[in-house]
Amino acid sequence: MNTGTVSSAVPAPGPTLGTFHLLAWRWHFYAGLYVVPFLTMLAITGLVMVSFTGFQNRLGMSIPVQPQATVAPVSQLAQAVLAKLPDAQLKEYVAPKSGTLPAWFVAKVGGRDEAVAVNPYTAEVIRSVDKENTVFAWAEKIHGTLLIGDVGDRLIEIAAGLGVVLIITGVYMAWPRGSQGWAQVLVPDFAAKGRQWWKSLHVSVAFWMGLVLTFFLVTGLAWAGIWGGKFVQPWGSFPAAKWDDVPKSDVTHGALATPGLKEVPWGLEQTPMPVSGSSVGKPGIPAGQPVNLDTVDAFARSVGFGGQFHIAIPQDEKGVWSVSADSMSGDLSNPTGDRFLHIDRYTGHVLAEAAFADYSPMAKFMAVGIALHQGDMGLVSAWVNVVFCLAVVFLCVSGIVMWWKRRPANAGRLVAPRAPAEAALWKTGAVVMLVVALAFPLSGAVLVAVLLLDGLLLSRVPALKQRLN
Repeated sequence: MNTGTVSSAVPAPGPTLGTFHLLAWRWHFYAGLYVVPFLTMLAITGLVMVSFTGFQNRLGMSIPVQPQATVAPVSQLAQAVLAKLPDAQLKEYVAPKSGTLPAWFVAKVGGRDEAVAVNPYTAEVIRSVDKENTVFAWAEKIHGTLLIGDVGDRLIEIAAGLGVVLIITGVYMAWPRGSQGWAQVLVPDFAAKGRQWWKSLHVSVAFWMGLVLTFFLVTGLAWAGIWGGKFVQPWGSFPAAKWDDVPKSDVTHGALATPGLKEVPWGLEQTPMPVSGSSVGKPGIPAGQPVNLDTVDAFARSVGFGGQFHIAIPQDEKGVWSVSADSMSGDLSNPTGDRFLHIDRYTGHVLAEAAFADYSPMAKFMAVGIALHQGDMGLVSAWVNVVFCLAVVFLCVSGIVMWWKRRPANAGRLVAPRAPAEAALWKTGAVVMLVVALAFPLSGAVLVAVLLLDGLLLSRVPALKQRLN
């Protein structure tokens, strides 16, 4: 296809928009081709997840119980669970969030994690749920891996990195120039018609949501397998060196979560767990008392744990009792209250503690960031997430609509924005985008590949150029 034909299909920008605008538009278009399907998926699964984190319970609808004068001992509640599931191994106890809600236990049954709700007053088993197969769990797994493991994680990581490119190019194109004022960017022109109406709404919504979307992409990337797991999380995690006088396991805090679910604070997920069986630690459960669910629960309450908190039960001879309350698990609406405490299963000594104040700056950012990301910081936070997810879906849909309305009828090709003629500026712009994208290794690698494909192959093969432009 010759240049004249392309120009007639894709009108050149007005006099105030130059070569770099064409470059930004082209990169925005190509990044969007990859990003939009993933961004739509993330927004929809995010909506499903926040409907539980913000308004219900991650295991389903909240179950009310009738308050009574006394509560049953935790060990009695545990016995009720084992009577219901005789072959189970108890993994965790979750204290009731309020006096009108049940206690929960997590038990390993036949290779799966079963969550069991128990009336804390009568020790009656109310409900049993396969924790890995709730609606929330499926949404979270799709959100994180597309149900295809590491491959899905990497594809989403690429999309998130390219999403940053999409935002930067979008901001550049929307920035007021010439006679255009900020009002035209920030306020949609509802009187516009056709593609201009869609464009005006797209620009305004994107400009308002751009910073929020960047925040969501970065906090999401910090969980990703390469940029997060290999680069950011190792140096941003809680330093286990603070526990140098405590024997440590090869098992990390991440093992406290149900497989496939994110239930441990980002800053602790890769931190090694302490182990039981030594004489170290500071006084915890008084000497002479057994170390069991009842005494651990009583000690936790005596040192400030209340409302919903977790007690992880030792799973082997080296395991420890772990008491925790954090926003990542939905215990707290304020992530600065995050707190973990580990107790030797034999001596009852407190082996190690970690709280928000001990986190690294990055871990503190992530503790707050993930709480906002998941809508865990109260009803306002949840509703903001709902509005944000709907806005992202609109941006994806409106982007597709604008492309569809711009392309000639029966074009049979992508109708990508044309490449700028000035090679020097084209290369300068590409370098700018590469610097941004290379901050995220997988996205940078993909961007390099696309740059080479676009510059060395597509522009030199007429048939491909005609089909893709």
